Amino acid sequence: MPILETPFARLDLVRHPEQPNEPLQAFDAADEYLLDHLHGLGLDLGHEVLVLNDGFGALACSLARHARVTSSGDSHLGHLALQRNLARHEIAPEQVRFVPASEVPEGPFDLVLIRIPKTLALLEEQLIRLHGRLAAGARVIAAGMVKHLPRSAGDLLERHIGPVQASLAVKKARLLSATPVPRPAVVSPYPTRYRLEQPAIELVNHANLFCREGLDIGTRAFVPHLPKALGALRVGDLGCGNGVLGIVYAQGNPQAELTLVDESYMAVQSARENWQAVHGGRPADIRAGDGFAEQPAASLDLVLCNPPFHQQQVVGDFLAWRMFLQAYAALTRGGELWIVGNRHLGYHAKLKRLFGNCEQVAATPKFVVLKATRQR
Repeated sequence: MPILETPFARLDLVRHPEQPNEPLQAFDAADEYLLDHLHGLGLDLGHEVLVLNDGFGALACSLARHARVTSSGDSHLGHLALQRNLARHEIAPEQVRFVPASEVPEGPFDLVLIRIPKTLALLEEQLIRLHGRLAAGARVIAAGMVKHLPRSAGDLLERHIGPVQASLAVKKARLLSATPVPRPAVVSPYPTRYRLEQPAIELVNHANLFCREGLDIGTRAFVPHLPKALGALRVGDLGCGNGVLGIVYAQGNPQAELTLVDESYMAVQSARENWQAVHGGRPADIRAGDGFAEQPAASLDLVLCNPPFHQQQVVGDFLAWRMFLQAYAALTRGGELWIVGNRHLGYHAKLKRLFGNCEQVAATPKFVVLKATRQR
């Protein structure tokens, strides 16, 4: 396993969730470049440092013994990785304060370190929130791999922070250093909203939501086929996003007991607000989590899932397979997993291997809705 070695620390970091024979490392050249650059600028224990979108905790763990560190991001999996990596290096958990992206870090901060996220709307929201939370003389430095660093990221830094200087590329990584200048407060354009025609509901979507401007085509293919009138079942919406599957299912099944889980804090924030708007005080368990890792075994009768096919910039079906395993463990005997997926991903073969059966419920030219039943 590669070691992250910088002037601040020598770290053996892990990703979360880990894969067997893990093919990916928990840091990249942008983390190394940023830490090496920071060492040249100087840092002391009194500095208040805000780290945004730290992936698996490489920056926060490196700096935990050198400054007062607050880490903020939208990934619960990233938060779990940070906790694991702090423990691996015998760093007290209280040395890094974690703030979910659904909340606003307090400040004032002397230094802000940013890993440019995949969703630039999240970056824009984070930069808007920095207004009034930077100390005098504060520095803001963003980093990313060149292939994942669009020009618009620098434009956002320029608009919301101040003049930007781009570094030379080192190991295909680049830094963007912004000099804060006084700016008037900006009203955030987030969350956004859109309306569905059937059912007629409006959905709130915070900045880091997938398909923030309208219902994604996979979910659109799934919604008309959600089962109705099944009675008082215990139902899980796994990877709930803005909560649309669980919310619509609950409309057609007024006696059902719903659990909605997502690893994105902004998704959970959106789902809670949308549930409240549609269902008022009807009880539901809506939480951030590592899928159903903490869900009791055999505690659900039905699971609904539109599985993701990426983690940060990495594309693959590892997370989907892990979610299928979690759903299987959470289902009672006779319980069902309903999913939607792109035809080419071959989820039917994976479900048949795991459950011993798989039935196609519906199909469009691009998507299939599948059902698998736990038989033992």
